[in-house]
Amino acid sequence: MAKSYKALVVKLSSLGDLFHVLPAVHLLKEGLGLSIDWMTQPEYAELVSCFDDVDRVLTFPRRRFFRSFPSWISDLRRETYDYVFDFQGLFKSGLSARLSRAQSRIGPSYHREGAKLFYHEIAGSPDKARHAVEEALDFVRHFDVAAGATVFPVTFPEPSLDEVSLRVAYLPCSRWITKNWPPEHVAALIRSVHERVGGTAFLLGGKEDMAVCASIERMAGTPARNLCGQTSIPELGGYLNKMDLVITVDSGPMHMAAALGVPVLALFGSTDPKRTGPYGTGHRVLQHGGLSCQPCRSRVCLRPEKDIACMRDLRPERVAESVFALLDQ
Repeated sequence: MAKSYKALVVKLSSLGDLFHVLPAVHLLKEGLGLSIDWMTQPEYAELVSCFDDVDRVLTFPRRRFFRSFPSWISDLRRETYDYVFDFQGLFKSGLSARLSRAQSRIGPSYHREGAKLFYHEIAGSPDKARHAVEEALDFVRHFDVAAGATVFPVTFPEPSLDEVSLRVAYLPCSRWITKNWPPEHVAALIRSVHERVGGTAFLLGGKEDMAVCASIERMAGTPARNLCGQTSIPELGGYLNKMDLVITVDSGPMHMAAALGVPVLALFGSTDPKRTGPYGTGHRVLQHGGLSCQPCRSRVCLRPEKDIACMRDLRPERVAESVFALLDQ
């Protein structure tokens, strides 16, 4: 009987980044005949349990680390790992890899904070001029695993939805203010889409986005289903999977929708879509395009006016043209 190999994937955060490594994990599992455990932060454990290739989810005690250390290390060493793949590349993830006692510890080309000291090998060479999904595939190339389709094996709970002719999701918020599209622009777009094609608008996001989405709902003045702050991450994935189109800023849910194969219209300001845009075909990215400071890759606007012009001047009328073009497809 052939030996069954066991691997630990260390990818702690963030929401979108977890999806970036899914194709690489799948190809490693299939190519090397692995069973997969995955270590992540507690807030993403429920999400990782939805990844089809994962047998067991471990959590890294980001808070109260020393108090939780005995139970954490016991859980980590419950299994004997042949491989540990650290896709995070930070000190805490590298330390986790080292403490796992895996026979082979492989880290990413983008390692920092001294994480390299914990690895036996590094996968690939540094190259930030490519998408994060392609960067993660360095692990696959490292093992000479045969190239296969880039897939995102994930299964989300299916929500109960009324039958409507068209469902369009709007996700206007992210963790960076420089990524966010003005609420009044979102409301104007919702009105334009409803007037032309009807359907139902779904406002989605986390609890921290509830006030913004409530104001959008009021300003839009058209029927909208505001689910912002009312879903878990897996439930959010289930809703995204039912959409005909997702209109979003650069955020974790954008990557969720793209992974599910749902058409995405992504609005980019401070960040670079070549690296973190929606991965795959059938999506579209819109940028201002007329600013020398873009992409600044900054959480705060670096312009003297602090006006976040890259998002403010991305007008609803222009975005609506792309919406209708995608819907026509």
